[in-house]
Amino acid sequence: MIQAKPNIQGVINALDLEAHIEGGYFRRTYQSDHRASLETSTGPRYLLTSIYYLLTEQSPVGQFHFNQSDILHYFHLGDPIEYSLMRADGSLQTLVMGSDILSGQHLQLPVPGGIWKASRLMDGPHGFGLISEAVSPGFDFADMEMADRGKLTAQFPQHRALIEKLTRNEG
Repeated sequence: MIQAKPNIQGVINALDLEAHIEGGYFRRTYQSDHRASLETSTGPRYLLTSIYYLLTEQSPVGQFHFNQSDILHYFHLGDPIEYSLMRADGSLQTLVMGSDILSGQHLQLPVPGGIWKASRLMDGPHGFGLISEAVSPGFDFADMEMADRGKLTAQFPQHRALIEKLTRNEG
C-alpha cells in the first residue's frame, strides 16, 4: 500500500510557521529575555534564541547566508537536509542532517559564526524536513547577510555551480 505524504500545510499550521527570507518556514520558539542582554559589536543580543525551521518540496532550499552568531542545529523529523558550509579560506564542507545515523547522517550540527551556509531538502517520502536551531548570541536579522550571487561567486569561484544552485538570481 502506498502511503500518502503528510499534509505539509498542516505541519506549517500546527507549528505556526511563517515564510523565511532565506527560504523555507520558521518560528522563534524561545528567547532568553529573563536574563541580561549580551553586548555585541552590533548591539545588545539575547544570550540564546531558538527557532523551528522547515524545508518543503515547494520551498526546498535555505539560500546561502552568513551569520555572526554560532548556531546549533537539531534534526527532528522528515527527509534529510544537506548543508553546505563555506569558510573564509574557500574550503567547503557538505554534511547531511537526518535520522539515519548509521549511514553518517547527523542529529546535531554545530555551525560557528562567520561561515556561509546553505541547506537543501533531499528527496524522500515525507516531502519536508524539520529542524530546530539554537543561536548564541541570540539571532538578530542585523547579524545575518543574504548572499549576493555575484559577490559570493567572485569570492569563491571554485564553488560557482553550487552558489548558483543555492542562491537567488537577483539581477
